[in-house]
Amino acid sequence: MVIPELNDYLSGLHKRGEDFKGLIIFLFSLSAAISRPFSGKLSDNIGRKKVMLLGAIVGVIVCLSYPISELISDSGATLFGICVFLAFRFLHGLSAGFLPTGATALVTDILHPSQRSVGMGIWGTFISAGFGAGQILADPLTDAFGINTLFFVSAFFALIAFGCLLYIEETLPNPLRYQPAFIKVKWNDVFEPPVMPAATVMFLTTISTGIVFVIAQEISKSLDVNKGLFFGFYVFSTIAVRLFASKLSDVIGRRKALLIGVFFMGLSMVLISLSAGNFTLFVISAIVFGLSTGVNSPTIMAWTADLSADSRRGIGAGTLFIALEIGIMVGSFSTMFTYDNSMSSIPRTVLFGAFFCLVAIAYLLWHLRYRDSVT
Repeated sequence: MVIPELNDYLSGLHKRGEDFKGLIIFLFSLSAAISRPFSGKLSDNIGRKKVMLLGAIVGVIVCLSYPISELISDSGATLFGICVFLAFRFLHGLSAGFLPTGATALVTDILHPSQRSVGMGIWGTFISAGFGAGQILADPLTDAFGINTLFFVSAFFALIAFGCLLYIEETLPNPLRYQPAFIKVKWNDVFEPPVMPAATVMFLTTISTGIVFVIAQEISKSLDVNKGLFFGFYVFSTIAVRLFASKLSDVIGRRKALLIGVFFMGLSMVLISLSAGNFTLFVISAIVFGLSTGVNSPTIMAWTADLSADSRRGIGAGTLFIALEIGIMVGSFSTMFTYDNSMSSIPRTVLFGAFFCLVAIAYLLWHLRYRDSVT
């Protein structure tokens, strides 16, 4: 919900704020990536539910705290206000570092292996629905009531999520009481080697996602449309794909399904690069981006579940999400060097992501030919 408005919010804190737009997503993803090994290990020891609850409450607290940065900026300490805002973005990433890791492990626990693609498709559909609804609501809420109200409404939804989590049953057999040793992370708590093929594809494709997070709202502003419009069409498209193609990777295999999805992602990036000033092309690019995500997301999650040992599902999910966060970090941070706040710089900014889609396709073709896999 807050993402579409943060570029303008940061620019409003200080005249140089627009130079730091790439850090809005970068710092969030950095924090999420750092916290994944801890959340994965905790999920496999104290339980999925407690890890999810921690993630939700962090979301509540940080959303309520964002307005402090504006108060500081209004007092005259504008650069310090920017630093405080970026610090809150870093802390907000802890929410994404904990809740999805625990939730993905929980969902994997309750799915039969033969239904993982379908189950992950349903799980991913609700993620996309929430993401899209928040994006679409952001603009009208901010216009009508101001951005601080947007922050408070976001906190309210996070609080509802926290309440819902209280009624979820724990799926980890015999969860342990917390011990300090559970946050002492070793190398094998950071990466689960068997899931690295899925994590590699996740990293290469989410570079494009990081770029789109920054650029989509900039193009929307140039077209004078809702800043969440891109993600509204994206969500409609990705949900439609998941409803009709959720069994695709269960039938043809994970890697072949990913080849289809990654191809559409590369195509969408090319279309976005051409869409500045063209509303129709912008909408088509969002729909194609949704098609790719509708195939890629549940397939990568199902492939990760296939490759993870039962006793290390939390760490396996953490590894996948670390790859996701690093990919988003690389993509969003790259915009600080390729995007100069002008529409003429959009093509070179977005085609950076398209290149890595080609790398992902090459990797999948190599993996199909030379590596054994579960599917």
